[in-house]
Amino acid sequence: MPASGCFGPELGRLIPVKELGAVVTKTVFAEPRGGNPVHRLTELNVGMVNSVGIPSEGPQGYLRRLHPQYRALEVPVIISIGGHRTSEYAQIIHELGDAGEAFELNVSCPNLDSEGTDIGADPTALEQTVCAARAATSKPLIVKLPAMISSVADCARAAEASGADAMCVSNSIPVLALDAHTRQPALGNVIGGLTGPNIRPIVSRLVWLTARSVNVPVIACGGVQTAADVLDYFSLGATAVQVGTANFARPWATVEIARQLVDVSRKLENTHLN
Repeated sequence: MPASGCFGPELGRLIPVKELGAVVTKTVFAEPRGGNPVHRLTELNVGMVNSVGIPSEGPQGYLRRLHPQYRALEVPVIISIGGHRTSEYAQIIHELGDAGEAFELNVSCPNLDSEGTDIGADPTALEQTVCAARAATSKPLIVKLPAMISSVADCARAAEASGADAMCVSNSIPVLALDAHTRQPALGNVIGGLTGPNIRPIVSRLVWLTARSVNVPVIACGGVQTAADVLDYFSLGATAVQVGTANFARPWATVEIARQLVDVSRKLENTHLN
């Protein structure tokens, strides 16, 4: 499936989305927001750095304009939701109602009630968030954990114990990119998220630790470009993957990888039969 923020419903006119397992929406916040100041994106020799700031039309704007477009793709829709307070996730789920097949809790947002600490990096705050979200819906809950975390195992266990049905590991890695000429921050928000193939070894460790710590499925997200990358994550305990940065250069990347996996599976099946 595509990672949140890396795939818009308009791509349904260009690629066979029905070949994917699901689509993940851009994160929906409780209130409309415009995102971060420009510049919002830059490239380094180690990957892409973005600080888009997750523009959102809020739950009602999403339901009115975007959800019908996602629904028209005719694959399961996982709605990503975010909040700056532990209570906001349940509020958004309540407003979204029956929309979507599952919710992905983007808990990498700074918690305004805890002086900027990521909700997903704090097992107590994470427990409060997931418990409230679980009480608000019977639909599957996927918790998307941050990459910069003192113990991904502790946070994953807290999320599972609170009612999470799966983990997504992980979000982008916070970095500070400088302009080569001015030696000033290249992004308007100063801090951005590093993505791309070079973060795969970092995410691999997090996936491995998470899969060993919980009994729910783990979705790997970080640097996937080929079927070989997917198989690497599967060998570490993941049962599904999300594709992010690869979509920007190759909008058909997720479908291409899905087809590669089908080919690999058929070859393995034929090998066993012979």
